[in-house]
Amino acid sequence: MKSVIRDINLAKSGRQKINWVRKNMPLLRSLEEEFSKTKPFQGVRITVSVHLEAKTAYLAKLLAIGGGEVSVTGSNPLSTQDDVAAALVEDGLDVYAWYNATEEEFKEHLNLALGYKPNIIIDDGGDLVHLLHTERTELLPHVMGGCEETTTGVIRLKAMEKEGVLKFPMVAVNNAYCKYLFDNRYGTGQSVWDGINRTTNLIVAGKNVVVVGYGWCGKGIAMRAKGLGASVIVCEVDPIKAAEAVMDGFKVMPMDDAAKIGDLFITVTGCIRVIHRDHFKVMKDGAILCNAGHFDVEVSVTELEEMAVRKEEQRKNIMGYMMEDGRWINLLAEGRLVNLAAGDGHPAEIMDMSFALQAMSAKYVLENHSKLGNKVLDVPEEIDRKVALMKLKSWGVAIDELTEEQKKYLDSWC
Repeated sequence: MKSVIRDINLAKSGRQKINWVRKNMPLLRSLEEEFSKTKPFQGVRITVSVHLEAKTAYLAKLLAIGGGEVSVTGSNPLSTQDDVAAALVEDGLDVYAWYNATEEEFKEHLNLALGYKPNIIIDDGGDLVHLLHTERTELLPHVMGGCEETTTGVIRLKAMEKEGVLKFPMVAVNNAYCKYLFDNRYGTGQSVWDGINRTTNLIVAGKNVVVVGYGWCGKGIAMRAKGLGASVIVCEVDPIKAAEAVMDGFKVMPMDDAAKIGDLFITVTGCIRVIHRDHFKVMKDGAILCNAGHFDVEVSVTELEEMAVRKEEQRKNIMGYMMEDGRWINLLAEGRLVNLAAGDGHPAEIMDMSFALQAMSAKYVLENHSKLGNKVLDVPEEIDRKVALMKLKSWGVAIDELTEEQKKYLDSWC
């Protein structure tokens, strides 16, 4: 099927981006060398739905180098970079995505990518899995399994597994140590602030920054906010995570209280309406809201629209909403993922680890799908450890190894 992209003439710019990240992704380069010889995906159809920017493009190219027949689409309408999509098409991959797609276009792009009748899927947020189990069930016999990149997607998958409706194995890449300890914490922590700072051009030091949700992503965002000089407030529903935030040196309070004093709000919960009408009523004039969760449901944009007496774009990716009393509340990137919709996403070195996990987990599914069962699986420990060792090697870092005597000693306690 013919690719559906915005403009093939943008390919040169996209190729520059892909070449740049390739130079800074040594793990994928190592796998590229291996896969070019072994061709583990020879004759296998693979559909990738991940934020379509340069790092994802390199992952897709790696799978193709490994012999795969690869179709690519985005996982968020505002994160697709049209020049990167064009570069992939020029390099022979089939791409169905463009920036700022409508809901109808976005869904059509997902369906076109699935038209490949994939054997393996690489999903981000669970949209491919959802479509395969609802509207494209005729494709299920072709699917061996796949991998999921995000916390949100894993939550959806586990709900399906619990209900007994999941029809193929899915590896929860998000739950690997080399994913959430690094990607979620350091990747999200930096890229969210990259997106905010590039969009607002305002200082962070001295401001009250409210982080809603203290999972691994929230921890990374709060840590970076503290480093930038902010006074950080955490809102949580989990008492254990709330206690951890207190011990990490942050203020913890309900959103009803934080709404009155926050200057900048960042949601990262995976839940709906964590900032809503009651909070908008008491926010400061000039308050800035943004979201770092997968879906644009955490800030209730619908209620913000309803309450506003005036709406005006302040600058690119900042929409201002004037309340009845004259206060302005500013929303970044339409409430979508701020680090991708208003930035370039996680740093290349971080995604190097996550996408190495993706590539090796996809290979694992291909080789073992018949005995995995229709359930959500952890990344095998040997893959997780291999990625960590590869990363250390790329830094020139060596570590100790247990002696045989030490191994026997530890085994005696197991």
